[in-house]
Amino acid sequence: MSLPTAFKSLLARNLQRQAERKRLRGPASLHYTISEHIDDLNPEVWDALTANTSWLLSRHYLKAMESALPDNLWPRYAIIRDADGKPLVAMMMQLATLRLQQTHSADVHRSAAVLTETIDKITPGQRILICGNMLTFGQHGLAFAEYADPEQAWHGVAEVLYRVRRAEKLTGSTHFMMIKDLHAPWQDSAARLTHLSYRLLETEPNMVLTLDPAWKTWEDYLASLQSKYRSNVRNGILKPLDDAGCELVSLPDLSGEAERIHALYKMVQINADFRPFELDAGYFPALQQTAGKLLRASGIRRNGELLGFIVTLKDGDTAIAWHIGFDRQAADQGLPLYLRLLHAAIADALALGCKELSFGRTALEPKAALGAKPQEFSVLIRHRQPILNKVIKHLLLGMEHDEAPERNPFKKSASSTDAKS
Repeated sequence: MSLPTAFKSLLARNLQRQAERKRLRGPASLHYTISEHIDDLNPEVWDALTANTSWLLSRHYLKAMESALPDNLWPRYAIIRDADGKPLVAMMMQLATLRLQQTHSADVHRSAAVLTETIDKITPGQRILICGNMLTFGQHGLAFAEYADPEQAWHGVAEVLYRVRRAEKLTGSTHFMMIKDLHAPWQDSAARLTHLSYRLLETEPNMVLTLDPAWKTWEDYLASLQSKYRSNVRNGILKPLDDAGCELVSLPDLSGEAERIHALYKMVQINADFRPFELDAGYFPALQQTAGKLLRASGIRRNGELLGFIVTLKDGDTAIAWHIGFDRQAADQGLPLYLRLLHAAIADALALGCKELSFGRTALEPKAALGAKPQEFSVLIRHRQPILNKVIKHLLLGMEHDEAPERNPFKKSASSTDAKS
């Protein structure tokens, strides 16, 4: 290709990008209804748009969580209609105020802590507008109608975020906007927003375990593992807990132990790299009451004392191993509480009749050893202050994340009827 031809091609692409950016920055031929409360929106329209999506977009859940959200999170909702008034998109958003000190763990290097403290003094309280739910992992912020044109729908999403950000200036500037936890097929269609200076950033993957239809119980799952993995479970997880007098129990009523559950949750959160909020003690009973039979909670007790818990939610065919907490001191003394709770989530997912179990991000190695595979997650982010973008991108989104290891713990022809070794 000659230089003039190459130059013309480059120029044409740049002009095309500029035209697309100009189009997206202009108003869409759409209508918007935006509210602070889910009850203020048309219930029939919202239910129709979200009917085949996540329970976490249901009005029942969203209304209950309005009174249980952390103090630094505020919900916003929107319905997008086309020029003829036909509903296209349901949006769930959250406004959050964060300090960068919330974005590193307690044992972070002191130099990083000093840096975030300095930035917090310069720009106290980073304000974020999120399309999605900060309490969950996964795409729980958008529902598109089946007939919606993706190009038109995403144009509307960008405009709603812009309108909400502008409207909220009365209560403070919003530093950046984020559309969280995009996975296939959302990633490809959302990429068009890069023409509006949104950046598509890959995060740690979501680890997902496919549940074999032959597994009816956790024992069936265990029998499907290769001998060395099964022995690791028995000798490395079950035996130490049995020897210590620990037992796995169901937790049908979290309200009776709300303070202890909250304390266990905080023991895990304090070491997390990203702590955008802190749930209060009343959140867990409220979630259990709202979810009803969709939720199972399991715990580990020793001499009556609760040492750990995990909450698993049925969301359609997917189980979500959601909230977890355990006694750090007991774990540091050699009790494999975390690993036992992951196995408890498998049992609960099977009891809930799900086809897959979503373990979320982090701890990729132990989750891979369970048979979970990575599901690519990305976020779209647009920052108001480009100078701080690199710092916040690194601290908040964990850009330098680990890759999930390749593991296959299952027998070549795994079967729930295989004899246990």
